Amino acid sequence: MGIIVIKAGREKPIKQQHPWIFSGAIERTEDAPSPGGIVTVIDQHGAFLARGYYNVRSQIQVRILTWHDEDIDAAWWQRMLARAVNARAPYAALAADAPLAYRLIHAENDYLPGLTVDRYGDTLVLQAGTLAIDQRKRMLGEMLLELTGAKRVYERSDIEIRGKDGLGIVTGVLLGDEPPQRIDIRERYSDARFAVDVRTGHKTGFYLDQAYNRAVLSTLITDEMMAVERPRLLNLFAYTGAFSLHAMSAHPGMTTVNVDASQDSLTLAGENFALNGIDADRYTLVQRDVFDYVREPAGQSGDYDLVIVDPPKFAHNAQQVEKAARGYKDVNLNAFKRVRPGGYLMTYSCSGAVSRDLFQKIVFGALADSGRQAQIVRHLSQSDDHPVALTFPEGEYLKGLLLRVY
Repeated sequence: MGIIVIKAGREKPIKQQHPWIFSGAIERTEDAPSPGGIVTVIDQHGAFLARGYYNVRSQIQVRILTWHDEDIDAAWWQRMLARAVNARAPYAALAADAPLAYRLIHAENDYLPGLTVDRYGDTLVLQAGTLAIDQRKRMLGEMLLELTGAKRVYERSDIEIRGKDGLGIVTGVLLGDEPPQRIDIRERYSDARFAVDVRTGHKTGFYLDQAYNRAVLSTLITDEMMAVERPRLLNLFAYTGAFSLHAMSAHPGMTTVNVDASQDSLTLAGENFALNGIDADRYTLVQRDVFDYVREPAGQSGDYDLVIVDPPKFAHNAQQVEKAARGYKDVNLNAFKRVRPGGYLMTYSCSGAVSRDLFQKIVFGALADSGRQAQIVRHLSQSDDHPVALTFPEGEYLKGLLLRVY
């Protein structure tokens, strides 16, 4: 086991249980720790601080697994996986009538840095974000099958962050057999059904982190808009239509326009609407670049009761924040123009590099330029199967605002 000696005065974040140690905080290494290997972290006086895994190729050279002087062996991994799985046990109990979908392991926030696992019924979808997890993924997958009773583990290690650990893209069956082409799942907050493609869909196949916010939308419509005979919703970056499906299910007269650059996503959205018995005359599918679509003057007439702006990640790191801010402002500026007076805008950022405070300032700037007025009705975040470790604020990557617009 290698030894990592921390520079004097750089121990505080470690003692406060932040899970990352950057290269600049390291004084020296001893016993030549191997990439992906377990290391003990000590201070200048040799006192134990933490234990984690190491990769000299990454800017985050140590990701902490424990702040206790304990062995990181198979029993440790089994215990930590079981803790995360048991925390989701109430979700699994809801899966009687249809396969339930939820996040099973949320990386650093479940004290398992680099490991993300989503459950879609009998299929577990695993993402190995770091070299150490990649080295152990088969063992971890076997443990998860035993803990959950699932039938298979499908790997979707196609995330950009792997490049920082010197890893390439890996997708395919890790354990068990091939998953179905479409997995019919249900969210925890509704009876809505969704067809999910875990092989090629965004993230692991579905935006599970928005489940609670879709329920918020349904409640808003039920509480506020039942008196509107034919309310209209514009869903920008619609993906497979989840927000629209909830809206149309909540109000029998609701019609939706769904805009996305991907025709494959919109085709799956149509399948989802049909799966839930939504008539085709209640929705329109528009395959367009969203930025081009919202800039069109013909559509900026304030004729929508609800507008959803749920884009993919614009900023993957701090260097991309300025460009991302311009994108968020542009799309929200034009979205404000499309909301009728007294209607609602629900807008999001899933860029972890963009703070909640910065995102709100960007939306404020868009509002000022639009000439409209707006009130914050609710601050929104990721669903509770995506918990945030209190010592790891970076774990709250999804920021949202529900706004009433005048």
